[in-house]
Amino acid sequence: MKQSAITLLTFLLLFFTILVNKSYSNSREKNNIVQLAILLDTSNSMDGLIDQAKNQLWKIVNELARANKDGEDISLKVALYEYGNDNLSVTSGYIRQVVPLTTDLDKISAELFKLRTNGGSEYCGNVISNAVKELEWSEDPDQLKIIFIAGNEPFTQGNIDYRIAAREAVLKGIIVNTIYCGDYNEGVQTMWKDGAVLANGEYMNIDQDERIVHIPTPYDDDLILLGQQLNDTYIPYGAFGNKYKTRQEEQDKNASNMAPEVLVERNITKSSGQYRNDSWDLVDAKKEGKVKIDELKEDELPDVMKNMSVEERTAYVEKMKKEREEIQTQINQLNEKRRKFIDNKLAENQDNTLDAAMIRMIREQAVKKNYTFK
Repeated sequence: MKQSAITLLTFLLLFFTILVNKSYSNSREKNNIVQLAILLDTSNSMDGLIDQAKNQLWKIVNELARANKDGEDISLKVALYEYGNDNLSVTSGYIRQVVPLTTDLDKISAELFKLRTNGGSEYCGNVISNAVKELEWSEDPDQLKIIFIAGNEPFTQGNIDYRIAAREAVLKGIIVNTIYCGDYNEGVQTMWKDGAVLANGEYMNIDQDERIVHIPTPYDDDLILLGQQLNDTYIPYGAFGNKYKTRQEEQDKNASNMAPEVLVERNITKSSGQYRNDSWDLVDAKKEGKVKIDELKEDELPDVMKNMSVEERTAYVEKMKKEREEIQTQINQLNEKRRKFIDNKLAENQDNTLDAAMIRMIREQAVKKNYTFK
């Protein structure tokens, strides 16, 4: 592996695939869950790292969404921590659990966009130990449990020895991968590599200030339009339905403000099985068996459904379900064309060949471990 800096996205995609060496069964809920905790340094110098995470969240999810084992798709749960920020309390070790392990990807996105840098004191051992102890990690040894920690100060800071934190992770079957934001050798000297090795993980460096290069394609405008149409198929219900529907739209706006291509990636995520909103959307809730239409009270329904009969409400939800599936199919078909277009551009553009080469390597390594990608 060359020691040049790479982007956060490339690191996450690489180590997701090369570390997946567990034997999963056909039960998605039991054995195809992937738990991923991201620990981000939010001290003064880390604005570039946070921007990379905002830019690349949906692309990371989309790559994971293509993975399956034994014909079964994975079910992804993500957690988010920040550490090293002087705005956080000293008694916490300047650490905050931002979001626990969740399938609510809009929540992860919303909280990423709220992160602000300041300070500080970066205690890597402390934040790893917190994540190991606080999160509801699966006890099933066949499930994949990964922590990614990114930062740029010595790994040895804090009152919890990183070696102890690594041992705690190993005992729970959690892999810890470390991402040093800076020179490769400096990260080695400040124990970032040692921290990864002790926790059965991998070490790599990135340039957190590297500008993310987005490749526009002829399919982007249609994918953005389809994403808007997809939003119209969501039916908010319950006490928080309208709030979370608004949050969905806000995350579309956040993605769009980063770059049109980021919104495209988000829309692709919304057409995948990783994007589920059964806590507030009637279509997903009915699909997951979380609600019975005939038992919902009028004040739990959106205005458009309040004056409908039970039969009409059921038919309306079914109509939105079918429309959503049709739009998702169109998005997925266009995405395949988009991916081929980007692959060709990467092959033509020598400035971007590193990412293309590493993604090809990811796929080759995944095939060796019996993984396939849709």
